[in-house]
Amino acid sequence: MTTSDPRPPGAPGSDPTVGLPTTPAGTPTTAGGPAPAAGPPSAPGQATGTRPARRTGRTIGRTVALALLLFVTVVLVLFVVFNTQTVDISLVFTDVRAPLVLALLIAAVLGALVAALLGAVMAARGRRRSR
Repeated sequence: MTTSDPRPPGAPGSDPTVGLPTTPAGTPTTAGGPAPAAGPPSAPGQATGTRPARRTGRTIGRTVALALLLFVTVVLVLFVVFNTQTVDISLVFTDVRAPLVLALLIAAVLGALVAALLGAVMAARGRRRSR
C-alpha cells in the first residue's frame, strides 16, 4: 500500500508518478501511455546512448589558434599596405630600388636564417660535449 505525496505535482522533490492512474500491471500511466520502464543501470564509464563528451581543451586550443592566425594575418596585411614606399637598398655589390615591405621581409628572413644556423651550431656543440 502506498500513500500519496502531500506535495503538489511539479514541486521540487515530488514524485511525478504519484497520483497517476495505473495499468492492470500496476505501472503508472502518463498522458501518452505507460511510463517508460527504467532500464538496467549502466556501468561506470559505459555510454548511455548520449553523444560522447566533447574535448573542451582541444576546442579552446583550436579557437585560440584560429584567433591568433586571424590576428597575425590582419597585422601582416596592414604591414604590407602601409609600407609600399620605394627605397634604395644598398647590397654589397650593387644598389637596388624596391618596396620597403620587401626589404623588411628579406631582412626578417635573413635574421631567422642566421638564428636557425646559430641554434644548430650550439646544439651540435652541446651534443659533442655530452659524449
